Amino acid sequence: MLRHGEVHNPDGILYGRLPGFRLSDVGVAQARAVGTALSDHDITHVVASPLQRAQETADPIAAPHGLTLATDDDLIEAGNQFEGLRVAVGDGALTRPRHWAKLRDPFTPSWGEPYLQIAHRMMAAAQRAREAAEGHEAVCVSHQLPVWTLRRFLQGQRLWHDPRRRQCGLASLTSLVFSGTELVDVVYSEPAGASDPRITGA
Repeated sequence: MLRHGEVHNPDGILYGRLPGFRLSDVGVAQARAVGTALSDHDITHVVASPLQRAQETADPIAAPHGLTLATDDDLIEAGNQFEGLRVAVGDGALTRPRHWAKLRDPFTPSWGEPYLQIAHRMMAAAQRAREAAEGHEAVCVSHQLPVWTLRRFLQGQRLWHDPRRRQCGLASLTSLVFSGTELVDVVYSEPAGASDPRITGA
């Protein structure tokens, strides 16, 4: 599971599933770095979220292996009612009383797609990718919250969490290691270098 690279987002909004958000120059470099790091891996399947930033991150991974990039809607970013707004702490939408009702239940959460729904669709995407590349490796390009939710689900942790503590940097890999159909390990790595997961809009 690969999180996409840095996005061009000069207004610092939560862009969610909005179209037209491409990789920044840094994000392009991050995607190329991951492509280089994975160039000698036995990758036979590359699939991405339908969103532009994920597709652009996936291209440099698929190309060296001569693969056609597939798309899986289950890898898409989580739905969020704050989409299109600034949501940094102490700034923007979170300071406006009309939005406070959306924050009433952080455990589901009340402002967006339920965590359990995210986990289930991501697990379905992971299983399809595993089957498509059986005996080899697959790369799925998705987004921070879906990848982190899947990891917590697989490790038996509660799904609600502090977003500032996610271990899912830009262009990071959360690798699911299977023996046959059995998940035996989850391995985290940052082939494009470390980044701060707390940066809004990254």
